Amino acid sequence: MDQEKRLRAVRSLQTLFDSTNSSLSLVRNVTEFSSHKLDEGDVSDVEDIDTRDPAIVAVDVASQVSYLRKLKHQYLEQNAKDKYVKLIVTDIDDPPTVTDGDNKQLEKQNIEQKEKLKFAKEKLSMIEGEFRAVSSRVKEDYIHVKQATARATDLAQKIIDARLALSRLRQTHPHPRVTVQTADKKLEDQVMEMQALTDEMQVVEQEVHNMKDKLKAESLEMESLKTQRNEVEKNVKKSENGFNDDRRFVPLYDWLTGSLMIHRSMQGLEDIEAISDNELRLQYCVEDQQGRSRSISITLIFVPNSRQLAAANVRGMEDVGIDFSDAIEGHLQMNNIRGMIAAILGRTRAGV
Repeated sequence: MDQEKRLRAVRSLQTLFDSTNSSLSLVRNVTEFSSHKLDEGDVSDVEDIDTRDPAIVAVDVASQVSYLRKLKHQYLEQNAKDKYVKLIVTDIDDPPTVTDGDNKQLEKQNIEQKEKLKFAKEKLSMIEGEFRAVSSRVKEDYIHVKQATARATDLAQKIIDARLALSRLRQTHPHPRVTVQTADKKLEDQVMEMQALTDEMQVVEQEVHNMKDKLKAESLEMESLKTQRNEVEKNVKKSENGFNDDRRFVPLYDWLTGSLMIHRSMQGLEDIEAISDNELRLQYCVEDQQGRSRSISITLIFVPNSRQLAAANVRGMEDVGIDFSDAIEGHLQMNNIRGMIAAILGRTRAGV
């Protein structure tokens, strides 16, 4: 009799539990929950349904698991409270008690569920490990693809720039353009011309060296003559002061005049003219290597009231086209007048 009462109480409790809120029946709604899809109007932003990013998926899964655990705990708590209240307020005189068999049955079910949960956790851990490995490979592939895309973009831009440069070159240099054969032929001609010029330059350098030696010897002789001239002039001045009628210096004067004439003939100096206080013009007659005589004029301009050479001008070689600017500039910086005149005369004689 007691067993029948307990059986009726359990059935009434089962019926009451089934008739309660249907939202607690999660097991029956798994299929519906899994097959449910959001409509485009259910979300406010397209990014809410974008689950392609693994990081976003992981965050969503973690939040959903936490929410379901809280929901499960609340469900179990509410279910236990509901059973406890119903057992207290029931009209059955002898409420059903939980027997040792029921506890063993529940313990057995609990052990089975724990084993299933353990197996599910191991499977989930294995899936997570595979997911991490795949994620690392996907990340590496993504980095490689990104780098390849950047290189491809850079190469495409370089190709466009090269095509634009080629188009500008074609517009700047229309047909007929220089071919490879023409360029090779021109290169061979230039090499031969450079070789000929090198040989000619060696000959000219040898001639310049000889002229420098000759000029050096003549300069030394000229310095010696200048020294002798200064001594003679001093003696002449002394003789003029005390011995105006002394005729002993006449032969010495004649010798000095002859020496000056010899020097002028060696250097080709024809005339010396002082145009102003700081300007001196020297007229030379120079014989070149072909035996032709040329008359050149060298104008020396000094800084006023000093012996500093300011400028020099050469006339008479315009038809030959010899450039004396480098020789003039080089000696102007050192104020080397003798070296400048020697260089000008040497180039005039050599014809270069």
